[in-house]
Amino acid sequence: MITHLDRKLLRDLSHLKGQAVAVALVLACGVAMMIMSRSLIYSLETTRREYYEANRFGEVFARFKRAPIDIAGRAGQIGGVAAVQASISVQVTLDIPDLDEPASGLVNSLPLTEAPRLNRLVLRMGQWLSRDRPGEVMVSEAFAEANHLKPGDSIGMVLNGRRQGLRIAGIVLSPEFIFESRPGSALPDNRTYGIFWMPYEDLAAAFDLDGACNHLALALEPGVSLGPVIAAVDRLLAPYGGRGAYGRADHPSHIRVSDEIRVLHTLAIGFPLVFLSVAAFMTNAVLSRLLTLQREQIAVLKAFGFSNRQIALHYLKFAFVMVTGGVMLGGLGGVFLGHRIVGMYHMFFRFPQLEFRLDRAALCLALVVSVCAAAAGVFSAIRRSARLPPAEAMRPEPPANYRPALVERTGIGRLLSHTFRIAVRNLERRPVQAIFTVTGLALATGILIVPNCFRDGVRDVMDFQWDIVQRQDVSLGLVEPAGDSVQYLLAQLPGVIAVEPVRHAVARIHFQQRQRQLAIQGLPSNGNHNRVIDASAREVILPPQGMVVSAKLADVLGAAVGDELVVEILEGRQRVCRVPLVGLAEDFAGVAAYMDRRALNRMLAEGDIVTGASLSIDDARRGEFLRALKEIPRVSWVAIKESLRANFRKTTAASINLIQTIYLVFATVVAFGVVYNNARISLAERARELATLRVIGFSRREVGSVLITELVLLAIVAVPLGLLLGSGFSRVIIAQVNTETVRLPLVLSSGNFAFAVTVVTIASGLSALLVLRKLARLNLVGALKAPE
Repeated sequence: MITHLDRKLLRDLSHLKGQAVAVALVLACGVAMMIMSRSLIYSLETTRREYYEANRFGEVFARFKRAPIDIAGRAGQIGGVAAVQASISVQVTLDIPDLDEPASGLVNSLPLTEAPRLNRLVLRMGQWLSRDRPGEVMVSEAFAEANHLKPGDSIGMVLNGRRQGLRIAGIVLSPEFIFESRPGSALPDNRTYGIFWMPYEDLAAAFDLDGACNHLALALEPGVSLGPVIAAVDRLLAPYGGRGAYGRADHPSHIRVSDEIRVLHTLAIGFPLVFLSVAAFMTNAVLSRLLTLQREQIAVLKAFGFSNRQIALHYLKFAFVMVTGGVMLGGLGGVFLGHRIVGMYHMFFRFPQLEFRLDRAALCLALVVSVCAAAAGVFSAIRRSARLPPAEAMRPEPPANYRPALVERTGIGRLLSHTFRIAVRNLERRPVQAIFTVTGLALATGILIVPNCFRDGVRDVMDFQWDIVQRQDVSLGLVEPAGDSVQYLLAQLPGVIAVEPVRHAVARIHFQQRQRQLAIQGLPSNGNHNRVIDASAREVILPPQGMVVSAKLADVLGAAVGDELVVEILEGRQRVCRVPLVGLAEDFAGVAAYMDRRALNRMLAEGDIVTGASLSIDDARRGEFLRALKEIPRVSWVAIKESLRANFRKTTAASINLIQTIYLVFATVVAFGVVYNNARISLAERARELATLRVIGFSRREVGSVLITELVLLAIVAVPLGLLLGSGFSRVIIAQVNTETVRLPLVLSSGNFAFAVTVVTIASGLSALLVLRKLARLNLVGALKAPE
């Protein structure tokens, strides 16, 4: 049943529909981001958990040089181990039809006599491997799609120095490779790097590993502690060249998905919090000034017997109508955007089926948070209305105590126009309202800074990573470590301008109670290819003693320059050394540790050894060089800088830019909403004064200039504050979304600031035009009426 107060509510909403829509849109932006982010978290976590369980993804992993195949039985006897899968896993180079550059990949063995105990595959196309069809291989879906491969196609693969032609039997997915990237790389390159599976017998015969293995995956019993199992596996594999066991939390593919979920957690809190805070502020402004304008109506309602509770509930309904509209619109927007981003995830996260799953709890949470934000915004205003005595409310507000403004008292007032002085007086006699307006405009300006920081950060990473840090054209790794003389053989390839040998050594770096496992990069101290750059963009010269690590790794370990790191080498003689931390490097993908190549070789006590090289090549002879490189069996993997850059632009940069675009649109909507809301409220509460000016002879243009002057003066104060506020927002949010795998620098460009100022200026101009139209239709007689 519609009551009298409900009819009044409908009339109020009709009169204030523009402001109500503005508040609802701002709420919708915050709700949409909350529902989108939380539903994406739910989708990724649920899909990953179901995938792991259905295909029995391992919980502990270990690589080693070579061990008898029965090492799996011994590993299964370790306390807490439920299942073990032994396999062969080797890096190879590939020859893919229609691909100019040499590709590389990781080949894993697959038992044909029984189903794998762990890390079971999902067949997407084709058929399984069979003893009856020798010379077949299965390929990961990401690599197959990037190179347009299908079952029945042929590829060339260099196995232990011998090229073999293989036919693709099927295209598969694996829970071990949801995210595919070259070892040591945080970025995908699906066109030139893929994952393959071959029958155990074929792979073992090619690498002389009959009856042997070099990789273990273990599943644990429920409730078993991970640390003791990893320590036991390390002891078991130490005689076989063990390279250090690690848990699922340190698995590269698992880390990448977890980092994305972590970023979504930050975005699910940061942006909605800002937008819902702005919505609460706007709701408070609308209701506070509406109650001021309706004080006589409140008095009449109380005189006719309406209780304080009924009046308070009436104005709460006004806020809840805006909340309902905002939540409904935001819910639809969050679902739509969530589907778009899930579609984008298919580019680099490979699940059997990844669908957008609406987190229904997020809908309830969004409603509760929005109601709380609106209630917080209107609480003080509604309490004032309920406490207002009828006799006091029926009196018109006392006239304002006008006096010359501060700028007039300085003596320059006579140089100012009448409209300017009126505007300054209005602002000075209502400081609280002016502060609220400045706050709203500052928030509108500040939230525009954050999205463009993501865009500028992506551009900076691309320039920094591939123009300043990596100056080589090609990087490659060798099947087996070789002597320093290999660089001279590589230098003889056609088109090679310069060669710089490198040494990589897998190690576990400890500091106090923290540790990370990675490959230490041994680089030439005076090299020009892979340069080590600090936070000030200066090159760090690798000293003959000590280690330089990425700033992110130092942060993870809790170490600072001057501290001593414990380096546990996980290959060769497996030495444990103490190395001083002598510098920090700035990088934005993964974490890294650097040493002078000769210093690293001395620490390993293995002579002047290299495991790869970086090369600069002549662009005119690029094709000739790539064809020659395909014929070198000693090369296990190849990374081409331009391919990495293009793939980063297509995947990681594209995903960040999509999210940036979404937030930028929302921020723009909020900016327009805040500016328009403030302008409309200013007109509503000043209608009587402006009508008086018109009656005593001021022209429509002069009266309009009073409002415009006030808006301009407030904007002059608010915009610089907003730029500072936005810089702070950006610093906090960028720091929270940065992970160990991918990071963005904080870039506050003049173009970003100019964009924010431009948007606020345009929003102010459009809002001013709308307000002037309202002013032109102002009912002078009605505005001047006041109950006595």
